[in-house]
Amino acid sequence: MATHREIRLRTRPAHGLPSSEHLELVTTALPVPAPGEVLVRNRWFAVQAALRTLISGRIEGAPLPSVEPGDTLFGAAVGEVVSAPPGGPRPGELVFHWQGWREYAAVPASACTPLGDALPDPVAHLSQGRTAYAALTRGAEVRPGDTVLVTGGAGAVGTMAGQIARLLGAGRVVGTTGSPAKAERLVAGLGYDAAVVRDTVEPLAAQLDGAAPDGIDVIFDNVGGEQLRAAVDAARPGARAVLVGALSGQLDPAGTGATARVELDSYALVLKRIALRGFSPLDHPEADAEWRERFGGWLRTGEIVFPHVRVAGMERAAGALHEVMTGRHLGAVVVELS
Repeated sequence: MATHREIRLRTRPAHGLPSSEHLELVTTALPVPAPGEVLVRNRWFAVQAALRTLISGRIEGAPLPSVEPGDTLFGAAVGEVVSAPPGGPRPGELVFHWQGWREYAAVPASACTPLGDALPDPVAHLSQGRTAYAALTRGAEVRPGDTVLVTGGAGAVGTMAGQIARLLGAGRVVGTTGSPAKAERLVAGLGYDAAVVRDTVEPLAAQLDGAAPDGIDVIFDNVGGEQLRAAVDAARPGARAVLVGALSGQLDPAGTGATARVELDSYALVLKRIALRGFSPLDHPEADAEWRERFGGWLRTGEIVFPHVRVAGMERAAGALHEVMTGRHLGAVVVELS
């Protein structure tokens, strides 16, 4: 019997973040595609912090299902078509789909997106730049000369958001991150003019005053919590805040990953006429083709890079998830399968 391997949730953590002990690498029968499905051999898949929330259980209104004990994890993947129904992708063609965390997947043909030659590197299709681009162009509507603050600037979304904000005409781009080493890398080559480091002796508000002395026009918030509060305090009148993530709660070892509470001064929001908007790229499918075209062009001219770390093999995938959740890496993390 032909087999393959996949990563399953063994048990939910009683407390703290998921780690390798909560996952298991299972050898199981190769999936048999049903009518209308494509058999895909995965080549790369993304390791995303959002899995912490899905592992915690169902959240009302979430666009993705929870991961239950015994379930195979899932996420963005790029794979090679092995077989397909008539009219579907061609064998040998690379496709994007959402059944990562396994070596082979049976995917509905309608859920496979052929990659073509839009991007020079197929792994770049696992970038979260689409989220950043849609939020900056549709949510915050970045204008030439804006001062943009990106919280969580060293993550998979943030490392793209800083570069995109710069390419869209921002006059100054500031990021927050968790270490001086990451701050240096943000400024050295990822579009940031300055980066402030959380959890240091100097309060975040004071650091933002120095990094953005004229105030902030656009808040691109991946984090929530204290960082969102400090950003609102530093905002200029008429600032636009677009909320795309909630890492302060999602990755809190003391929490469940399902809530991210913050206390904001609503009077300041009123007086400064700050627009605060929750954002999902799912509401803007028209941005997808636009993003791929611009991303491909920027990659080819060297105006943008896709910061990521490649982890080799299914054996290291479970550990890579914990590393993402604890902030070990800068940029995206991708598991590469031989």
